[in-house]
Amino acid sequence: MRLETNRQAFTNYSKMEISLNWLKNYVDLGDLDPVKIGEILTDIGLEVEGMETVESIPGGLQGLVIGQVTHCERHPNADRLSLTRVDVGNGSELQIVCGAPNVAKGQKVVVATEGTLLHPTAGEPFQIKKGKIRGEVSEGMICAEDEIGLGESHDGIIVLPADAPIGQTAAAYYQVEQDVVYEIGLTPNRSDATSHIGVARDLAAALQIHFDRKEGIRWPDLSAFRPDRTDLPVKVVVENEEACPRYLGVTLANVQVAESPDWLKNRLRTIGLRPINNIVDITNFVLHEYGQPLHAFDLAAIKERTVRVKTLSEGTVFHSLDEQDRKLSAEDLMICNGASEGMCIAGVFGGLHSGVTESTQNVFLESAHFSPQWIRRTSMRHQLRTDAARIFEKGSDPNIALAALQRAALLMKELAGAEIASEVVDLYPKPIRPLEVEVTFEYVNRLIGVELSKETVLRILQALEMEVLSQNERSFTVAVPTNKSDVTRPADVVEEILRIYGLNSVPIPEHLNSSVSHGVFPDPRAVANRIGDLLAANGLSEIMAVSLSESRYYRDILPREESELVFVNNTSNVQLDVMRPDMLFSGLEALRHNQNRQQPDLKLFEFGKTYVRTEKGIVEPSHLSLFVTGARRPESWLQSGDAKADYYTLRALVQLVLDRMGIGGYQESVLEEDPIFAYGVRYHRGPKALVEFGQVHRPVLQKMDLRSAVYYADLHWDELLAAMPRQRAEFVELNKYPTVRRDLALVVENSVKFSDIVAIARKTGKQLLKEINLFDVYSNEEQLGKGKRSYAVSFSFEDPTKTLKDKEVDKVMNQLIEAYEQKIGAHIRR
Repeated sequence: MRLETNRQAFTNYSKMEISLNWLKNYVDLGDLDPVKIGEILTDIGLEVEGMETVESIPGGLQGLVIGQVTHCERHPNADRLSLTRVDVGNGSELQIVCGAPNVAKGQKVVVATEGTLLHPTAGEPFQIKKGKIRGEVSEGMICAEDEIGLGESHDGIIVLPADAPIGQTAAAYYQVEQDVVYEIGLTPNRSDATSHIGVARDLAAALQIHFDRKEGIRWPDLSAFRPDRTDLPVKVVVENEEACPRYLGVTLANVQVAESPDWLKNRLRTIGLRPINNIVDITNFVLHEYGQPLHAFDLAAIKERTVRVKTLSEGTVFHSLDEQDRKLSAEDLMICNGASEGMCIAGVFGGLHSGVTESTQNVFLESAHFSPQWIRRTSMRHQLRTDAARIFEKGSDPNIALAALQRAALLMKELAGAEIASEVVDLYPKPIRPLEVEVTFEYVNRLIGVELSKETVLRILQALEMEVLSQNERSFTVAVPTNKSDVTRPADVVEEILRIYGLNSVPIPEHLNSSVSHGVFPDPRAVANRIGDLLAANGLSEIMAVSLSESRYYRDILPREESELVFVNNTSNVQLDVMRPDMLFSGLEALRHNQNRQQPDLKLFEFGKTYVRTEKGIVEPSHLSLFVTGARRPESWLQSGDAKADYYTLRALVQLVLDRMGIGGYQESVLEEDPIFAYGVRYHRGPKALVEFGQVHRPVLQKMDLRSAVYYADLHWDELLAAMPRQRAEFVELNKYPTVRRDLALVVENSVKFSDIVAIARKTGKQLLKEINLFDVYSNEEQLGKGKRSYAVSFSFEDPTKTLKDKEVDKVMNQLIEAYEQKIGAHIRR
């Protein structure tokens, strides 16, 4: 059976695309080939999961050449077509039927020859074939912009300048750039590697250590940054310094919003971004260059020429850039104008009316450092997983925000004719300094497992731009750059050293030491594997859910004391804020996820732990859970799939597990007024529960958006392991004498449990009674009386030495009836 898990969004890494040509702007890679560079990146912890060669123009304009129209006349059989002859520089001319209205003799044009695969701006690639159009042969195609991926226009064919060389390939004429893009699986802790410069710094460190390169990276030149004028200042007020430790901004005047130059569009397209206009493209470029998100506001939209960084009232409606009305939380940090009207969800998403448009003349450019916790909660609350939010929630570098702002402003001067029209506003009341961490050399070597010289350790730290503040024979103190927000402990510093030293440089030990240990009985792993195989062989599929759950389940669906819950500070997914106290909701989530994908018939099992806080601390018992819903068995030509799974389907599975583990001699109690089960049973030995199972309450299923009945069993794995017999399983001969069954209908008080009936039966019919089963429970006050119900119970009798006679069975039944009447006040329905 195909199963899917609903935790696909809860991954431990994110994808990032890095352009090799872009990297070369910052680090000298010499003659290293792309494959070797990919290996180095993987060795230093930036795992390359894929490499792709791309062109700045899709398809690389392969098969396209520059030609000249030498003859053009109207098509003899179509008024809107032209019959042309085109010289493509190979000594012969091609006859081409063209439908463009602007084609004319003497033009230099782009020609797709026979067999060329074209990659249009919109739609799927298509191949040019020689054929007839309205009776005339056509040996190629004269191309428009959108037909070869050069633009959006389809008004007519491309007409090139008169000096365009005939026969030159279009790829050479348009200077198509070829690049290699690395897809990197970035772990959540790597806040320092969310950009091309961040990757270049790591790569430069590795090259210095392993390839004896002397230089680090080349930073963009920002020396030309200075205000051209200061007549458009914007006042900035930060009302929440916890959520926004640093805020910078600068005004740019006389901005000319237009299409970006080819080099900028190609950079963005290479990493999968769509160019929009020069201003927006510059902010995206700097984001992926420095790892610092920026936001450009239309200055005309900033009332009172004042920016306020604050939260707004719960339920305030914000009109976001995607034309959605979003209700804000009181914990959503907002960038507001002077009238405290929201212009942008800070660090996450822009507003509909404050962004840059074609009519924008003046821009206020923002660069800030926001709290990762605040941004993560807002991003998840509104399900807005933007590139900016992903960087901020990892922990952006507060001390690179100014450089990124200056870089973007200089690019806007160069590409949009802007003037810097104010001083930089920089509100940084509590500067974040590099963290100082002391590490001993002995600790470094012990964790890595290799004896590194002090010189090697210090050289690696220098290559990583981690300043050594002090050192002695025993230890050193290092200043951790603020771009490495995850490096806070000596172990983290050792990890940085090991990344650059290289995991592959750590030798494999020549000797493997081992010792013989005495195993415990039973072996939990072996038993779990055996039972897992058994369940899988009986049609169940194993699930492995995360041990995190949502506290709202235990507040709104199955209320529990909050003091019992184990809360966690989960910045990766704020909804998953508690360790699961039971196995129920993990399974219900898996059922819902699969039912929503047309998988209604499910039998699942899971081994896992639950976590509950008690007076003695947090306990973590192990469990085996079973879930059954939908059809009892798959539909086939042998049998229909109409029969639904029920309580007895689940009971058989529970019994199968217990029998396989050799567990017997337990008592059975009916679960009454249970918060989970509409009806169910508990198997136990005295006060120790072994398993509870039954049908889950309909209201619980409705709140989990499940439509079908669900049967759930919770097997207490630790108790089951303790209950397993130590002796090997013994095989006994099947009884060759027949079984005798008798049924009784017992009318009893509601307070009488089925376990009481079982206990009396076991005590009375010790030798002959083999099985007791409850097959019906009936309630009717008019017929039975108030506070009473009827249990329909079957009794099975066997004697391994002979065939039982009726009088022997009747004698035991009479004893049972007498015991029930005297001990529990039962009335026998006859």
